[in-house]
Amino acid sequence: LYFRQLSGGVPSLDLRFAGFTPDEGMAWLTALGRRGSEIILVWHYLTFDLLFPALLSLTLVSLILAAGRRLKNFRALSAQLQSLFALVLVLPYTLADYAQNIAVARMLSDFLSANPDSLSFASALIVTKFALLAIPAIVIAVFQLMGQKQR
Repeated sequence: LYFRQLSGGVPSLDLRFAGFTPDEGMAWLTALGRRGSEIILVWHYLTFDLLFPALLSLTLVSLILAAGRRLKNFRALSAQLQSLFALVLVLPYTLADYAQNIAVARMLSDFLSANPDSLSFASALIVTKFALLAIPAIVIAVFQLMGQKQR
């Protein structure tokens, strides 16, 4: 809520699952102003957003492994293959999230770098991040359902 107050109620770019237009991105940056941009950069992008993608990714990998190990065919795979499977599902989300964080942080730190192309790129990364996050979430749900069926 505090970060939203800094922008006069304009929602953060990070939370726009369907992305945003360059005009909407510029409106957010303008509403933040220099002070708001610095606060969000330091207290969000240089702290929370450095840790959150990694922690969420570790959680997703753990959940895939835990749910998968309830399945006979998954258990038959070597531990290395199980881990590789989970990593391949989660790593694209992780990379997209960090790339998106870098793109938005760059615009927050250098307002002049915010142009229609960079804003469109950041928007595409946000949409991609959420789409890639859905993949391991769906796999976990499917594994859970299959595990319940096998019991």
